[in-house]
Order: sequence, then structure tokens, then C-alpha cells
Amino acid sequence: MDTHTTAVRRKNMQAVKGANTGPELLVRRLLHKNGYRYRTHQKGLPGKPDIVFSRKRKIIFVHGCFWHGHHCKKGASPKSNTEFWNEKLGRNKQRDRANQQSLRVMGWDVLVLWECELKAIKEAELLRKLVNFLGAQRT
Repeated sequence: MDTHTTAVRRKNMQAVKGANTGPELLVRRLLHKNGYRYRTHQKGLPGKPDIVFSRKRKIIFVHGCFWHGHHCKKGASPKSNTEFWNEKLGRNKQRDRANQQSLRVMGWDVLVLWECELKAIKEAELLRKLVNFLGAQRT
């Protein structure tokens, strides 16, 4: 049972950002601080990736657990209007898979970071994961 009125729920959902989210900014700040330069939200690429390293042909998506259907506590489906949400989140997951597959076929390497993962990981560990994916930054 939803505890909000339809109008309040609508307002809340409209306020959800699709770009420049907290988890995304966390990753971008860490990358920039460590000398990596990148582009954001490249419209010409499938899925409009969050972080793009054109020369390295590497892409990072920073996914919110709810909207992208992660199998964690934050990714749980709502208890009300379940048919709508199951279809919506299922389409999101299908679209994500198709976009990532298209990018790989185009010769891009793809890394997906999850919101819950970023909250649980220490900065040094996240940096190590990013460096493993991107390669050491030239100084």
C-alpha cells in the first residue's frame, strides 16, 4: 500500500534526476582527482553513458539500484502498482543489456557501478577498481 497520495508520489518521481546523481558525482570526482579526464553523457552512444573515455574506448555507467533493477535491498520493486513497476523496471533492464551489448559490438569496454556498491566500498578500493578497468593514468 502506497503511503503517499497520487499527486505527492508523482511529484516525488518527477524530482528523480537522470544525470549528475550523487553516486555519479562521487565517481567523477575521484577520477578527476586522480588525473583522469573524460566526457559525460555522450548522446551519440547507446544508453548515453555516464562517463566516457574516448581514447581508451572505455565507458562507465553508474546505475541507481531501483531504476536499473539491481538485486539488492535498494533495488526492490514497489509493493503497490506492481504490474506497472515490474514491466517498467523489466524494460529498463532489457534496455541496459541491449545498450551495453551494442557498445561492446562497437568496440567499447563497459563497467557498471551500482549505487549500493558505491555506498559500501572505501574510496581506495573504488579507485583500485577504476584503475584496474581504465589502466594507470599517465602523468
